[in-house]
Amino acid sequence: MSRTTRATALTAICCTVAGPVLAGCGAVSDDVGAGLDEVRTDLESAAEEVATDGELFTGEKSLDVDGASVNVSCSGAPADGRPVVLLMAGMGDGLDTMADLQKTLSGEDRVCSYDRPGEGKSDAPDGPQSIADAGEVLTAVLDDVSPDGPAVLVGHSLGGLIAARYAPDHRDRVAGLVLLDATSPTMIDDITEVIPESATGEGAEVRAQNLAVFQGENPEKITIESDPEVRSAGDIPVQIIQHGVPYLGEIPEYGDELERVWAEGQEKWRGLSSAGELSTAEESGHYIHTDQPDVAAEAVRRVTDQAAEG
Repeated sequence: MSRTTRATALTAICCTVAGPVLAGCGAVSDDVGAGLDEVRTDLESAAEEVATDGELFTGEKSLDVDGASVNVSCSGAPADGRPVVLLMAGMGDGLDTMADLQKTLSGEDRVCSYDRPGEGKSDAPDGPQSIADAGEVLTAVLDDVSPDGPAVLVGHSLGGLIAARYAPDHRDRVAGLVLLDATSPTMIDDITEVIPESATGEGAEVRAQNLAVFQGENPEKITIESDPEVRSAGDIPVQIIQHGVPYLGEIPEYGDELERVWAEGQEKWRGLSSAGELSTAEESGHYIHTDQPDVAAEAVRRVTDQAAEG
């Protein structure tokens, strides 16, 4: 791993910010970037009708949310008794990074994804955003793509954090959760615990970059606060999958401790449900759905099956 990648590796936790210092998640760019254009073309060419709000559609459309345009993609046919699956990408990622997973899952279920404000093809937010604001956008998307019942939320990185914070307050909207290396509920505290203010070199860079990201210097203008309380969403099926390739361990001096607190953060998410299960994708870095797509797909199918069974 290069020095630049090490210096920005922790930024991948929530996930990426583009810029001269915060270069973004090199892992997804190197591994799947070349195929994203082709996947995007496939999705766009799949559009069969011009959709309006609330209508069944295939392909992409623009959804009006409080006067702003939010890009939404859906594929697959609704199946009787089975919930819609909604994919939620990490920070700095558009819905196209979830497109392969969407295509795989849509052979059996209705699957949708969306660009949060500031990402992909959606409008940039007018001002600072919070996790609660992201939840309001999520509600608007669910009203459109899953109006007849609760959905299974599948969140990567920051998308996982948003889904996990949303579910306890919206039990009528969430039938199950799959968290793919979701951002920890105490990430800021974890960073400052491991990397002290007195740190120098790459450790200092990682600390400063990530604190800036969590304070709103990111495409979504979203601020993220530490909150150790993980409230229950009941007994809904929850699959929590953490990375098995210790990429954070490559950060000099602090890597091993960063891996430790990351694993502790994943364990905290088990408090979401009495039916929560935690597992490790042994061959995956942060992008589990691209490193081991079969692992991600199987987890989603398992949660969707359990939700359908009631």
